[in-house]
Amino acid sequence: MNLHRLLADAVVLVHLGFVLWVVFGGLAVLRWPRVAWLHLPAAAWGALVELAGWYCPLTDIENALRRRAGAAGYEGGFVEHYLLPVLYPRGLTREVQIALGVGVIVLNLAVYTWILWRRKRSGGGSSQPGGKQLGDNQPGDNS
Repeated sequence: MNLHRLLADAVVLVHLGFVLWVVFGGLAVLRWPRVAWLHLPAAAWGALVELAGWYCPLTDIENALRRRAGAAGYEGGFVEHYLLPVLYPRGLTREVQIALGVGVIVLNLAVYTWILWRRKRSGGGSSQPGGKQLGDNQPGDNS
């Protein structure tokens, strides 16, 4: 297998992981509140890319690697090329792209609203065993 093709495939996996993080990372914040600092910028970027109609830079990197491997690359973005054929066989329209961006925002707003509501309702109190505050884990403490 060609090194450039292998790298392009690795970029696809990283890209897929990033998309999953954008969509579902808010759920990780339920367990590890400090990852919100990583998730919020990623979710904002993901929503912005969809709402603005941009392509993620990872798409360009993947296509460049595929061309160096002797493949043709592809037109459009990652979501259009890999995800939408599964979800929406007719392809990406501007309306679908906007709906995806709004969906990311709505889903994450719901998760973060629930997190804040839960913390406020408990008076900022413990939601972890042993009376610990969320985010108070010490290094090496996996509880």
